[in-house]
Amino acid sequence: MPAAVAVPADVEDVAALVKWAAATRTPLVPRGSGSSMAGGAVGSGVVVDLSRLNHLGRIDEKAQTVWAEPGVLWSTLDVAARRRGLRLPVDPSSGAFCTLGGMVSTNAAGARSLRYGAMRMWVNALDCVFSDGDRATITRGEEPRRVEPIKRFLRDGHAAIVSSDSRHPARHKDVRKESSGYGIHQYADKADLIELLIGSEGTLAIIVGVQLRLAPVAAATSSVLGSFGSLGDAAAAAGKAVDVGASACELLDRTFLGYAAAAPSSDEKFLGVVKGAEAILLSEVEGANAEEAAARAEQLAAAFRAAGATEVHVALTPAAEAKIWDLRHAASPILSTIENTISMQFIEDGAVPPAKFPDYVEGVRQVLAARGMGGAIFGHAGDGHIHVNPLVDVREPNWRDKMQKVLDDVVALTVRLGGTLAGEHGDGRLRAPLLRRVWHKDSLQAFEALKTSFDPDNIFNPGAKIPLPGQKALGDIKYDPSLPPLPPAARSALDDIVKRRAYNEFRLSLIPASP
Repeated sequence: MPAAVAVPADVEDVAALVKWAAATRTPLVPRGSGSSMAGGAVGSGVVVDLSRLNHLGRIDEKAQTVWAEPGVLWSTLDVAARRRGLRLPVDPSSGAFCTLGGMVSTNAAGARSLRYGAMRMWVNALDCVFSDGDRATITRGEEPRRVEPIKRFLRDGHAAIVSSDSRHPARHKDVRKESSGYGIHQYADKADLIELLIGSEGTLAIIVGVQLRLAPVAAATSSVLGSFGSLGDAAAAAGKAVDVGASACELLDRTFLGYAAAAPSSDEKFLGVVKGAEAILLSEVEGANAEEAAARAEQLAAAFRAAGATEVHVALTPAAEAKIWDLRHAASPILSTIENTISMQFIEDGAVPPAKFPDYVEGVRQVLAARGMGGAIFGHAGDGHIHVNPLVDVREPNWRDKMQKVLDDVVALTVRLGGTLAGEHGDGRLRAPLLRRVWHKDSLQAFEALKTSFDPDNIFNPGAKIPLPGQKALGDIKYDPSLPPLPPAARSALDDIVKRRAYNEFRLSLIPASP
């Protein structure tokens, strides 16, 4: 439960708020739409709702760049950019409601990260308010304005973290997606401060503006669906998709397919594809024209068959593609309606080297089965990255203990396979206490030195990325029936937001006006 909520109307409000917080040692929790998965946008301090800072600047078509305030939704930018033949290729499934500030803060990615990478490579500059309330714009490749926190970092932190990275690089070898920890390895390469701020989850500064690079809209696309009898075959086919240059390659494993098949809308053709499948791959290719996209799709279809696909479907029209990709979302609506269980995403963002992806998926399956917990598994096969929706029955007396064991088992599996706990959703408060198990001690010390240099009084989002003393991964869980209930009107309003997936709806607008 936050101590209070602040809704800045402009950047001057943010600066004033930070100066007050610095003087009073009051924690601030920056927040966009609040749709993040790892608890990075909740906390016991003052929640700073940045959703009202939502001005989208003019799109520079020649330079293919745009300035935006942090509360601008990805979907808002997407509509404006496409009118000019441009797009931000990073496209998370939460694009309808996630904010650009949140995407930068978690180094978000999405289905098309296979070709276009995560947010890190699309951020040109960040306008930030630092822990003393001063404001500075950090531009890629340029010497930053030396506000006091930056001067302190360059004096006290720079040499230590560069030296640490030279001894033990702050990265997980061969992992393609990473939003855990800080971008120390990237910073050590070019000493570019923007690398530290991207993915920092509001713990080093509050982002009040972002300049993004844009890319041309794909001239044409085609999609391919492949059904496989084994995870190994599907993983091999995902590697072929990478070789072909696919823009996306998504895996739906048999657990996901089982829930999707139960959906009332499932037609006979869909059930035929699902039957007996250990995994399904959905992949997209792009081309300079429809003919080139179709040729690449046929090339990919042949590669899927060669890798062992038992059934392959090629979609060459927008309508056919939409039908194929609808499978990606088929299970989500029914997960929230399965009787007596709640979908809780507490092991939902692991990424491993792609060569070890089948071992990871199979390992997660075994953990859930051993602990008697259902769940749906899906994700970005080409990147070795999966999402997991475990289904928890809070009526069971040992439900919390069961969750803890599943979490411990999956963390151990991730460590064994050389992976990361967060491919695109960040550490938040959920994973911060677990980082000591997946990062080298030198990297952890470098993370702490960075945080201390930029935010010595721990005002910005304390408990995210760097755990507080005694912090536990599974602390208060909003579904816990033993917690004090919210007022009925508040509970009803928040449940309605979940049902409608209206996470960008302004929360204070839900409070009824006084009579």
